Amino acid sequence: MELDLNKLREEINETDEEIVALFRKRMGIAASVAEYKREHGLPVLDAARERSLLCRVSDMAGEEFDGYARTLYHTMLDVSRAYQHTKLGGSSEIYNGIQKALKSTARTFPSRAKVACQGVEGAYSQIAAEKLFELPSISYCPTFDSVFSAIENGECRYGVLPIENSTAGSVKKVYELMINHKFHIVRSLRLKIDHCLLANRGSKLSDIKEIVSHEQAINQSESFLKSLGNVKITVVANTAMAAKAVAESGRNDLAALSSRFCADLYGLDTLAGAVQDMGNNYTRFICISKEPEIYPGADKFSIMLVTHNKPGALYHVLSCFNSLGVNMTKLESTPIPERDFESMFYFDFTLSVYSDQLKPLLCELEARGEKLRLLGAYNEIV
Repeated sequence: MELDLNKLREEINETDEEIVALFRKRMGIAASVAEYKREHGLPVLDAARERSLLCRVSDMAGEEFDGYARTLYHTMLDVSRAYQHTKLGGSSEIYNGIQKALKSTARTFPSRAKVACQGVEGAYSQIAAEKLFELPSISYCPTFDSVFSAIENGECRYGVLPIENSTAGSVKKVYELMINHKFHIVRSLRLKIDHCLLANRGSKLSDIKEIVSHEQAINQSESFLKSLGNVKITVVANTAMAAKAVAESGRNDLAALSSRFCADLYGLDTLAGAVQDMGNNYTRFICISKEPEIYPGADKFSIMLVTHNKPGALYHVLSCFNSLGVNMTKLESTPIPERDFESMFYFDFTLSVYSDQLKPLLCELEARGEKLRLLGAYNEIV
């Protein structure tokens, strides 16, 4: 007997109507469950109940549909918890902190401030700071770690740090340092990066035997560097430091990958311009402070989370974003030094600080994670 596709689709439509009606019924019961939990002081998440339900669903579905049914019900449980959080209006320590910061923060971002940057005059962090503030008073630090320390010690109100590049990826050292420092992201910036090959006056490209720069600039310019043949590549702490070192060396066989701004600053010639592999090369910088500052209209969040050390823990965290329709834009992991084979996870997601979805999301993440820390709620300048 030949199958009729239109007839089959009609049957699917009828079945979907039954499923949606049952879904609405189930969510109504979930609302009643939420009210019971409110009256008896019970948490929304009942992990033992969920495991039992999934085992029962697996048995009912049978071998052929076992995996599909469990996937469906994982999603069903995610949306049910999110709905219960919405009905309960539960308490979240982080959410309460956000509301407090919103009330205590000035309405406009400051135009003048003392800002810590890693490197020396001409560093990309300096250029980022000058785009973030109209009149920054810049204090240069030798390392990323010392930028964090300058904020914690009250030496500067803000610090500017590179966090990721569109070509070379995350700045791993900064992510590693985040574990041990207390700070808050108050703003971020995407800065167009153009690397130039700079050398002392009179030098020619054929003279260059060694190139110095920061590892990110080196990674971003890999194709150009390979085209030069047998040239020694030396990593230094900062692209501006590299340009300064070339100027102070007096050598004609030494060059730096640095910004065009550093050519004028340190009296160097530009042997090649825009040598990065990708023309659309951006670095994202974060502006950090000691105290939380959340300015009106913030719509980007960064959090740090340690999951429970058990199978499926990260999946359940990710499902929180999916069930509430929240766009997660970045996921990064860093090993926890004192815990073997365990990681700290960093998430970026976009959501208005005024959104009704924020509180249930944070409630669910707090329930799902072993440790949750808000790194910042802020705007990003493009």
